[in-house]
Amino acid sequence: MFFEGFTLETREANGIALRYRRGGSGPPLLLLHGNPQTHCMWHKVAPVLARRFTVICPDLRGYGFSGKPAVSPGAKAFSKREMAADMAALMTELGFARFGVVSHDRGARVAHRLALDHAGPVERLCTMDIVPTLAHFERTDMAFAMGYYHWFFLAQPHPIPERMIKRDVEDWFRLHTSREPKDDGFFHPEARADYLAALRLEGTVESICEDYRAATGIDLEHDRASRKEGVRVRCPMLVLWGSKGKIGQWYQPLQIWRDFADGPITGGPVTSGHYLAEEAPEEVLAALEPFLTP
Repeated sequence: MFFEGFTLETREANGIALRYRRGGSGPPLLLLHGNPQTHCMWHKVAPVLARRFTVICPDLRGYGFSGKPAVSPGAKAFSKREMAADMAALMTELGFARFGVVSHDRGARVAHRLALDHAGPVERLCTMDIVPTLAHFERTDMAFAMGYYHWFFLAQPHPIPERMIKRDVEDWFRLHTSREPKDDGFFHPEARADYLAALRLEGTVESICEDYRAATGIDLEHDRASRKEGVRVRCPMLVLWGSKGKIGQWYQPLQIWRDFADGPITGGPVTSGHYLAEEAPEEVLAALEPFLTP
């Protein structure tokens, strides 16, 4: 069953309504999804983790069925600092003073900032298929520009990318999620339906673009300031990436993360493309087991 034993709720935190699923019991664990998805991407992983943890799977602001701030100059409402503040506030609202974080793609960028700005509450951090945003941009070359062309497309001024995407949202979703070849059956039908329903909501496409616009401006300002001030990830990290994807081809992910973190870092590739938790959930869970149980 799809998220068996989980409740689907909405709660306001940091001034924005956040949809989330909650299940299980035990130490709290926050799962943060990527783009262009919703919390439903965790449907194969969350129920297993819920056997030992209280699992919270929210939709990030702008994504899924969470609140969607309007387009604004500088995309400040979608800075990773603001998006991380949502997650810190949500966990506080739910009564969790300290928690672990498992994250993927854009959610992992939010999680990185969460671990910097809210170091006290974040006990452990797993990131999937990213290196820090600053590392991407400071190493930009032809391979990155061509392979992650969507970073530069989605960050174009409003409403250029929005108009192009909204001409056929489903076709854009299909193309965007096909970094490695896959058919429409790759995603669980309930998850895929949720992704597409969210994309058709007023404001979702704009929010996705604002997320990427923030990454080219205000996020870099915050990241450079943190680097200058010596603010680094202090908690233990698990860094995973898909062996069929680009991260391991372009970078040495563990080495790069050590430039941004002081705590112990472990990890490695998973036999998967970009969508690790949906393509290789058993490997992901096998890596999480020893990391989350110190």
